[in-house]
Amino acid sequence: MDKLDRLFLDRAYELAERGIGNTSPNPPVGAVVVRGETIVGEGYHHRAGDAHAEVNALKVAGEAARGATLYVSLEPCNHSGRTPPCTEAIERSGLARVIAGTHDPNPQTNGAGIKELREKKIAADVLDEPRAGAIVEPFARAVRSHRPYVSLKLAVSIDGFIASKPGVQEWLTGEEAREFVRELRIAHDATAVGAGTVRVDNPQLTVRPTHKRLRDYLRVVICETAAVDPASAIFKFEKGYEKTIVLAPAAARDRFAQLEKTADVLYCGEADVPRLNLAAGLRALRERGINSLLCEGGPTVAGHLLSDGLVDRFHWIVAPRFLRGPAAVPAFPGGAIANMRLQFDRAERLGADALISGMIPHNV
Repeated sequence: MDKLDRLFLDRAYELAERGIGNTSPNPPVGAVVVRGETIVGEGYHHRAGDAHAEVNALKVAGEAARGATLYVSLEPCNHSGRTPPCTEAIERSGLARVIAGTHDPNPQTNGAGIKELREKKIAADVLDEPRAGAIVEPFARAVRSHRPYVSLKLAVSIDGFIASKPGVQEWLTGEEAREFVRELRIAHDATAVGAGTVRVDNPQLTVRPTHKRLRDYLRVVICETAAVDPASAIFKFEKGYEKTIVLAPAAARDRFAQLEKTADVLYCGEADVPRLNLAAGLRALRERGINSLLCEGGPTVAGHLLSDGLVDRFHWIVAPRFLRGPAAVPAFPGGAIANMRLQFDRAERLGADALISGMIPHNV
């Protein structure tokens, strides 16, 4: 990798990031075709079913691709899905060299795409760079775990509480933090809250100001035992939003029947278990095509997701406030994070607040 290689691969990453939030169940990918020191074609994957990044870039390049180099954020696929294999398009184009940012985590491709290119006498390398891996992080976790990639966002006081007392709506963070959460909602297939949050805060759970994207937004309510009010704001029709999904225990159909007119109720788990099986609920969401889920639920849902090993990434926004008191609500009740191993990879200021983010390792 020389300076020009670095420049062109970074451009492929920039293009890939344009597709975040739109390409699911496919990963976002960007590609740049370079002849000599000149970009002759570039493109990115816009949404599932449309042409892949490599094909879009090669279409722009045309005959100029012959003997050129392709910089692509993710290893080119070598299998047919809704579109033909990208390796075939690369071979037909006459490219001489391919540099990929990271291997494709999909077992159908992982390493096979690069192998095929080399067999066709095309120089091909995969760098497995952290930035490339971060772009496809949700896709990688979802394809390996057979459930949606789960991001957990919590706003907490500096002493670890979310409210001064139960049942009170309390804004802890500032405008910059809310803007960050807006971007998180845009980047995920769906956003979820627990029933308790719906009852206390009655959120719309929308992106404001409105941000158009190719894939409709989706809201999810996680009800572990009891239903919520059908008139709640989260069930209100919003342009650009699909019908809100409610995850409910299969043994409580009678209690949730009232929601079936206003929501898409998914009954999960065993028919004789009164509490929602969260793992089964997440699998049901994956079957609906949801590959990434941002959970903004309160401490109950957050605690159960963490203790069940169902969280992949955490975003903790820490406000410069102390809430400790006899009735204060802890962010992590019941030892949900006791002995949990975290991998911090991001820390920054969001106005007056602080963001701490990272991964929770899983053997998947």
